[in-house]
Amino acid sequence: MQTIRITKEFKFEMAHALKGYDGLCRNIHGHSYELLVTIAGVPVQDKNSVKLGMVMDFGDLKKIVRKSIVDDFDHALVLNRESADDFNPDIEMFGRTILVDYQPTSENMLIDFVSRLKNHLPENIKLHHLLLRETVTSYAEWFADDNE
Repeated sequence: MQTIRITKEFKFEMAHALKGYDGLCRNIHGHSYELLVTIAGVPVQDKNSVKLGMVMDFGDLKKIVRKSIVDDFDHALVLNRESADDFNPDIEMFGRTILVDYQPTSENMLIDFVSRLKNHLPENIKLHHLLLRETVTSYAEWFADDNE
């Protein structure tokens, strides 16, 4: 059996601020993020399966990523929980705020995304690679092989 990788791309808008950072990113600002999710597995060989020849249906992968990540983070403000004293969550514009236990850098967000996805993928599917593009010229990557 041959292992095949498939990738699905996602786009979402998100704002964040880096508490304590020594540059402009300490201020609330936003990005148009692109997330690429690559999984690996063996294509279905069962001739009676409607998924014959697929590692995983792209639509099923889309549902998992949207439910686990995109639906939460799209058009949200993401802040380190330690920043919670710096804003009033009762103000309407802060209604979609996510407080995380980490500095919301692309690198740390990828670590969070990995844990969110691994719990929802079928047993026979391996999360292989994530790429999170923050700007046109900047991105972070996570590879399973680097983390085994």
